[in-house]
Amino acid sequence: MTMTSPAAGPPGRLGASAPAGRPTTDDLPEPHVAHNYSPLPVTAATAEGAWITDVGGRRHLDCLGAYSAVNFGHRHPRIVAAALDQLARVTLTSRAFRSDRLEPFCAALASLCGKDMVLPMNTGAEAVESGIKVARKWGYDVKGVPDGRATIVVAGGNFHGRTTTIVSFSDDPAAYTGFGPYTPGFVRVPFGDLAALDAVIDENTVAVLLEPVQGEAGVIVPPDDYLPGARALCNERTALLIVDEIQSGLGRTGRTFAVEHWGVEPDVYLLGKALGGGLLPVSAVVADRSVLGVLHPGEHGSTFGGNPLAAAVGHTVVDMLAEGTWQRRAAALGERLHERLRDFVGDGVVAVRGLGLWAGIDLDPALGTGKDFCRQLSERGVLAKDTHGSTLRLAPPLVITESEIDWAMERFALTLRDRR
Repeated sequence: MTMTSPAAGPPGRLGASAPAGRPTTDDLPEPHVAHNYSPLPVTAATAEGAWITDVGGRRHLDCLGAYSAVNFGHRHPRIVAAALDQLARVTLTSRAFRSDRLEPFCAALASLCGKDMVLPMNTGAEAVESGIKVARKWGYDVKGVPDGRATIVVAGGNFHGRTTTIVSFSDDPAAYTGFGPYTPGFVRVPFGDLAALDAVIDENTVAVLLEPVQGEAGVIVPPDDYLPGARALCNERTALLIVDEIQSGLGRTGRTFAVEHWGVEPDVYLLGKALGGGLLPVSAVVADRSVLGVLHPGEHGSTFGGNPLAAAVGHTVVDMLAEGTWQRRAAALGERLHERLRDFVGDGVVAVRGLGLWAGIDLDPALGTGKDFCRQLSERGVLAKDTHGSTLRLAPPLVITESEIDWAMERFALTLRDRR
């Protein structure tokens, strides 16, 4: 029996025609790359520190830092040296065997977090997925929630990744539309609304999963009582407080973890991005033995998670953070960045938010889209990223200097002027 596609096209090709209004692959600058991103017209060839050089030899100040994955700058010599040393030894064994790098890395990371154990994974989304599994297992084994009834409370405006389960509790249509059916077991309430959180935590709630500062939403900082209140509610109702510090953690906000700004200690940290030092994907779930101890052999795993190369790089990152200099640098330079940005409020900028070297900037919509603004800013040698229409995000590597921040702000001012 021969089956044909409803879309017209040459034999052997399914759905060859592009939807109306969308470019065909022949129109794209990278026709063999899936069109799930719409990048700025800058093609990186090399990078060092806070700077990216394109294929034409032009230098650009990186004020995005790969969404906080490049906190320590491009090709930091100490991290590169650790990777090269490990490349000459062993890179991958799978967890079927032990490696001499895994336990030291996990011990150092656990100490940095003030916890007992580490579940090493690869990407940030994997860390979130793993945290969800751990929370449900803890709920059944420890809290005593009836099988299949566990729920996890999440916040509106969240961004925890793009796997099927994670987009199931997103409220961003671009993230979830067309990818159902969706995974059940999540309750979403507005971010920053403690009363709403209080109203939904019940006997089947195993965890509250929050970003301390919502990055993709536009660097949204919660009210000061929110995270302490969430901690208190989880204590009262026997639920885990899980914080997604994948973007906000590891020095970005001027503290090792953003929750430290509110004096909060979660039950579970979800880490990624900068943990790989800008070289490779490294992520982790970090918690006490009373939580991560619910996992037993065969119940969860990853071929690449905790590989010797990742462990060597991650351990180096942890050692660098343990010194405290990166956090202090982000705090001091962040003050400079926010001071300069506040000067633009009322002059093309509606609002500025953030902590440390992390800023969300709401442009006056009359100036056009954030994407257009970023494109024009890139023409002046500054790379940034838009989100949600007319909002920009800045997350430069922590190696950026005060003079480089001033240089970027001068070009920001010129771009504002040109768009008025």
